[in-house]
Amino acid sequence: MSINIQEAIKRSIQTEKNAMNFYQLGAQKMIDPDACRTFELLAKEEREHASQFYKIYRGTDIPSLDAFLDAPPDNESSWVSTISRLISADFNEQKALELAMEREKNLEETLLETASKINDPEIKAIYELNAKETNQHYQLIESEYARLMGMVHETDIDTFVRE
Repeated sequence: MSINIQEAIKRSIQTEKNAMNFYQLGAQKMIDPDACRTFELLAKEEREHASQFYKIYRGTDIPSLDAFLDAPPDNESSWVSTISRLISADFNEQKALELAMEREKNLEETLLETASKINDPEIKAIYELNAKETNQHYQLIESEYARLMGMVHETDIDTFVRE
């Protein structure tokens, strides 16, 4: 199956913007300062991911990446609509982090699937790098979730096993 590479890149830029908006909106509702910092960091990194895709985008319909990323959120996107529903319901950090882990896991799978269909080595590398960084986002969120929930962190397992 062949894919339209430039259309895929444009969709990826939009997805990274949606993820950035997800984390910005979530951070605004966070009470826990560490969870808030995690979401703020992730929003910044999603902006960087969009920039990586923008560098390989050959379309002319996004003349300014900053203007595109600073535009209001797309409330129809699955990223924004899920965090908006959570915010309007019974928002808490635990639910936001669980939702973020689910979204990052799905995004990683999508990025890897797209990368597998791309022949251009430069473009394929961008998708693979973003998949790797998306996995790192998942790990960061999982670690923050464990901290927030008072769970033993994986780096502390040896200490607890020996005691």
